[in-house]
Amino acid sequence: MAFNKQVFAATLDANAQPASLAKCATYVRMALQAAGIDTSNHPVPAKDYGSYLLKWGFVKIPATNYVPQAGDIVVIQPNALTGTGHLSQYGHIAGYDGTNWVSDFVQRDMWGGPYRNDGLSYQIYRSL
Repeated sequence: MAFNKQVFAATLDANAQPASLAKCATYVRMALQAAGIDTSNHPVPAKDYGSYLLKWGFVKIPATNYVPQAGDIVVIQPNALTGTGHLSQYGHIAGYDGTNWVSDFVQRDMWGGPYRNDGLSYQIYRSL
């Protein structure tokens, strides 16, 4: 089954909570599943979704001159601050709905709150 970007975006929006529940990977996984991806062997930590998305035909998008498109997914890696404050050793994942980045809540930008720190490695994935 092909990845349906519109269903992905609509599912992210429909499930978004008023604030983060620290369950970004769960909410993005639910949207991936609704959009046609078999999530039976999904990773648990957000940081591990990169290779999983590649397996399903997503490609890496360079950050240089990046313009988000509906259906894009960002995977953010943890760093040395892991375990402090709100940062998690699990990293972060969010999808773009065409207007906003959404994980388990509607984010103000791609970073999703405490992940907006210098030095965090990330990769954007897109289904072509």
